[in-house]
Amino acid sequence: MVDKGKKNISRYLLYCILIGHFVRIASNFLVSLLLAALMSFAAPVVLIGTILGVLSLVSYFPGLIVFRQGTIHILEFLAVFGSGNPCQGIVTLGLTVGVVGVLLDIFNFYRYQSLRD
Repeated sequence: MVDKGKKNISRYLLYCILIGHFVRIASNFLVSLLLAALMSFAAPVVLIGTILGVLSLVSYFPGLIVFRQGTIHILEFLAVFGSGNPCQGIVTLGLTVGVVGVLLDIFNFYRYQSLRD
């Protein structure tokens, strides 16, 4: 017959192992979600910012003033998403793409159920 104290200790060790496994998976999952959110937010902001910067710089060269129209069109496009403010529009687009990135990361975790190497 198994001693009741030994049975409780083995049950306690099993719970510790299961909780440790859960915490490791949960922390990996949260880190993955955070990275997905940050990268998904940064990608459109950096891309649109780079395009705006390059078009603005190119428009200062003589004969290439036509690129100024491209900058104006992009700012008008961003203003649509930002209620008239292009900065608010780029943040809105970044947040939207960030949410989509998090949802795709959650789907990926659901699909494969493991974040181990």
